Amino acid sequence: MKKFLSMALLLTAGLMVCSCGDKKDDKNAAQAQQDAKPQVKIQKVSSQMIPQTETYTATVESDIKNNISPNAPLRIERILVDVGDMVRKGQVLVILDNSNLTQGNIQLENQKLVIENARLQMENRKVEFNRASGLYNIGGISKSEYDSSKLLYDQARIAYENAQKQLSVLQTQTRQLGQNAQLVAPVSGVVTARNYDNGDMFGTLPVLTIEQTNPVKLLINVSENHYREMVKDMSVDLTLDAYPGELFTGKVTIVYPSINASTHTFPVEITINNPEQKVRPGMFARATVNFGDAKHVVVPDAAVVKQIGAGDRYVYVYKNGKVSYNKVELGRHIDSTYEILSGVNDGDEVVIAGQTKLANGREVEVMK
Repeated sequence: MKKFLSMALLLTAGLMVCSCGDKKDDKNAAQAQQDAKPQVKIQKVSSQMIPQTETYTATVESDIKNNISPNAPLRIERILVDVGDMVRKGQVLVILDNSNLTQGNIQLENQKLVIENARLQMENRKVEFNRASGLYNIGGISKSEYDSSKLLYDQARIAYENAQKQLSVLQTQTRQLGQNAQLVAPVSGVVTARNYDNGDMFGTLPVLTIEQTNPVKLLINVSENHYREMVKDMSVDLTLDAYPGELFTGKVTIVYPSINASTHTFPVEITINNPEQKVRPGMFARATVNFGDAKHVVVPDAAVVKQIGAGDRYVYVYKNGKVSYNKVELGRHIDSTYEILSGVNDGDEVVIAGQTKLANGREVEVMK
């Protein structure tokens, strides 16, 4: 029994020694792994002249949009065009009920008769007044008879003048009724809306909407950083989803003088010549504006690291055996590289592989 206990104690002690040895070996291995320098690949970067372009999205608008309506609630006799029809300036589009015009013409003719009668009455009174004036001068009639004749002449003259004024009013009204008897196109363009049918009574909506589609325009909002660079007549490249792969050209026609305080942008109007009517209002467009060239550092895609939980971008820069964690401001993405606006200098060496084990200021080993 004593011999059995001795052997058991010796076996237990041996196991304890082995266990302690294993833990020590694991600790030493972990420490060695921690002390090992991460291996990285690096690449020297340089500055290049980069085109400073910005792309903006917008919806195509017509250059001019006219709502066609009469200035009185009239019945619509006939609409001569429909949605999609091209119209020219001055073309008759709508014929309206002209019963008011007929009545106006009758009143106009009656007023001309009134004027003629008033003219004859005035001339008769003038003859009588001239005769009375001559008699009065030689003592042939009394002062009261002279005054009565003069009063009758003055009344006839005023009645004639008032009749002429009334004729002018009726002529204006009749001319307006004539203009309302038919509606014409104020510009050349395309019919984009028709809100009534023949026989309807005109209400609140316009009868037709005409949009001028040559030229057409876009309105974009540009960052205030480019205010000095955006000038009238500068060329703009345009692409449309409706015409994939096709490039259109526009021109800056208006640079608005004020900047929105909340968005720090300002509106810019771009005009597109459209003689073939390919570009239509409502189409989605992208406008690319070139603000010139600038010299900036370019780094490979692989060098840019995104910070977890944030939108910031970083690049590890290698120097004297260590790396620094530099926050960068990205510009354009060009092929497989990024334009760097700040954070990396011309001639720096940046890490392009092995970033997962890195930290700011850590020593690294460069792989050949």
